[in-house]
Amino acid sequence: MADTRIARTQIHKEPQPLLSRSRPKFYVTALLSSRNISHIREVHAQVVVNGMLQNLTVANKLLYMYAQRRVLGDAYALFGGMGERDSVTWSVMVGGFVNVGDFTNGFATFRELIRSGVTPDIYTLPFVIRVCRDMKDLKMGRLVHDIVLKHGLLADNFACAALVDMYAKCKVVDDARQLFDKMQNRDLVTWTVMIGAFAECRNADESLVLFDWMIEEGVVPDKVAMVTIVNACAKLGAMHRARLLHYYICRNQFSLDVILGTAMIDMYAKCGCIDSAREIFDRMQVKNVITWSAMIAAYGYHGHGRKAIAIFHLMLNSGVSPNVITFVSLLYACSHSGLIEEGLRIFSLMWDEFAVRADIKHYTCMVDLLGRAGRLDEALELVESMAVEKDERLWGALLGACRIHGNIDLAEKAVNSLLELQPENAGHYVLLSNIYARAGRWKDVAKMRDLMSQRRLKKVPGLTWIEVDNKTYQFSTGDRIHPQSEKIYAMLESLGKKLELAGYVPDTNFVLHDVDEEVKLAMLYSHSEKLAIAFGLIATADGTPIRITKNLRVCGDCHTFTKFVSAVTQRVIIVRDVNRFHHFREGTCSCGDYW
Repeated sequence: MADTRIARTQIHKEPQPLLSRSRPKFYVTALLSSRNISHIREVHAQVVVNGMLQNLTVANKLLYMYAQRRVLGDAYALFGGMGERDSVTWSVMVGGFVNVGDFTNGFATFRELIRSGVTPDIYTLPFVIRVCRDMKDLKMGRLVHDIVLKHGLLADNFACAALVDMYAKCKVVDDARQLFDKMQNRDLVTWTVMIGAFAECRNADESLVLFDWMIEEGVVPDKVAMVTIVNACAKLGAMHRARLLHYYICRNQFSLDVILGTAMIDMYAKCGCIDSAREIFDRMQVKNVITWSAMIAAYGYHGHGRKAIAIFHLMLNSGVSPNVITFVSLLYACSHSGLIEEGLRIFSLMWDEFAVRADIKHYTCMVDLLGRAGRLDEALELVESMAVEKDERLWGALLGACRIHGNIDLAEKAVNSLLELQPENAGHYVLLSNIYARAGRWKDVAKMRDLMSQRRLKKVPGLTWIEVDNKTYQFSTGDRIHPQSEKIYAMLESLGKKLELAGYVPDTNFVLHDVDEEVKLAMLYSHSEKLAIAFGLIATADGTPIRITKNLRVCGDCHTFTKFVSAVTQRVIIVRDVNRFHHFREGTCSCGDYW
C-alpha cells in the first residue's frame, strides 16, 4: 500500500511540462507498481493528459496491465485508439482475449493482425494455436500452420511445439508426429505431449517407443512426463513395461505422491496385477479421493466387488468423503460381481448420506447391474423414470443385458434409441444382429447386414494380443500369418481332445452364422483368443501365467474353453477384454461366470 501511495503522490505532484526523455520510464515504473485497476486507470488518465499515449512502450505496458487483470473492455478501447502497434501490442491483445476464454474476439484480433500486414511473431502465434487446440478447430489450426510456414517461423521451437500440441489434441496424431520429427530441438514438454498424444489415440505402444527414444536423447523426464507414460502403459496393458517403468521410477527416486501413485495403481490394475496395485496403494503416505476411487475401480474391473466395498468403508473411516467418481467405481464393481442388493443400497445412499446427485454414469451402472441380473423390467423402468438426459452408454448397457437374456423386443427398442444418437456406429447393428442370430432369426440377421452394407458400415474385427519375451503379438480370427501358425493349430487340435475328455463341449450358439455344425466348430476353434492362448502355451514356460488382451467382449464359448484350459494345463490365464479382467485358475474364473 505504501508503494501505491507514493506512486499516486508522484502523479499528483508531477508538473506537465514538455515531454522529456525520462517520462516513458516514469510511467512504466508507475504501472509496474500498480496494485489495482483504479490505480491503472489513474495512470492511464495521466498518460493521456501528458501526451504520452503515443509512446509505444508506455501504451503497450498499459495495455498489458489491463489484459493481465482481465479488464478486456478497457484494454480493447485502448488498443483501438493506438495509432501505432507492434508485435507486442498484438500479442498482448490476442493473449488477453484467449486467457479469458473469449476465443471469438481472439480470432478476430488475429485476423485483423494478418490483414494489417504485420508479421505475427512467436509470442502471438502460440496464443492462437492454443485456441485452435482448446476448441478442437482443426480447420483454423491448419490455416495458422500455413501462416507459420509462410513467415518462416516453423524453425522456432516454441511455435512448432504449440502446433504439435494442437494437432495432438485434435487427434491428428500423424500430422503431430511429422512436425515432431522435423523439430531440431525438442524440449521435455514436446516429448510429453507427443507421448500423451499416441496414448490418447490408442497407440500406446508408440508412446512407449517414444519414451525410450527420449531417454536415449538424454532428455530427463519430470513427474508430469512419468505420469503420462505410466498412463500410456496402463492403456497398453503391458506387464513387462509396467515393471520396467516401476523400476525406473524407484531408481530415479520419484516420490509416490497422489498423482504419480494413483497413476501407478491404475497401471498395475490394467496390466492385470491387482496385488501390485494394492501394494502401491498401501505404500502411499497421502491419498485423496481420486486415489481411493482408483483402488475401488481396480477391484471392480477385476471382479472383486466385496473388496471394492471394503476399501470404500476404509476410505470413509479415514475421513475422506466420496465423490461422483467413487460411486461410479463402486456401482461398476457391484455390477460386475453380481452384488445386486449392495448396488441398490449404495445407489440410494449416494444422495441420502453423501448428497451426491446421480448422473448418467451412475444410472448406466444401475441399468447394467439390474440388466445382468435379468431384472430387465426394473432396468427399463429406471431408464424411463430418470430425469437426466439419456446417452448411448445407457442404451448400450440395456442392449447388452438384452443380449445376455435374449430379450429381442427390448433389444430392438434399445437399438432404435442408439441409432438416433449414433447412426454410424456399426457396433449397435452387430449386437442386434447377434441377438437375432442367437434366436435363429436368420432373415433378420440378413436384414441387419444389408443395412450395414447400404450404410457402408463395417464390423470391428476381433483382435487379441499376447506378451511373450517382452514382445507383443496380435491375432485375429482365423489368423494364419504367424510364423508358428502350424504349431498353434496343432496345439489347438491337441488341446481340443484333452478338453473334450475333461468335459468341454463347444457351444456353437456363439457362431453367429447360418452354417453347418461342422463349419461352426471350425470357426469356434479359430477365435483370436484361442489362438493367442495356444501360442502362449507353446512359447512360455510351464507354470507361468499367460496374459492376453481382447479388444471386444470375450464370447461365452471362449470363456468356457479358457476355464477348461486352465484346469487341464494347470496354468493361470489372465484375460483383459473390453469390459474387465478374467483370472482363470484351476477351471474357474474370478468373475464367477457373471460378466
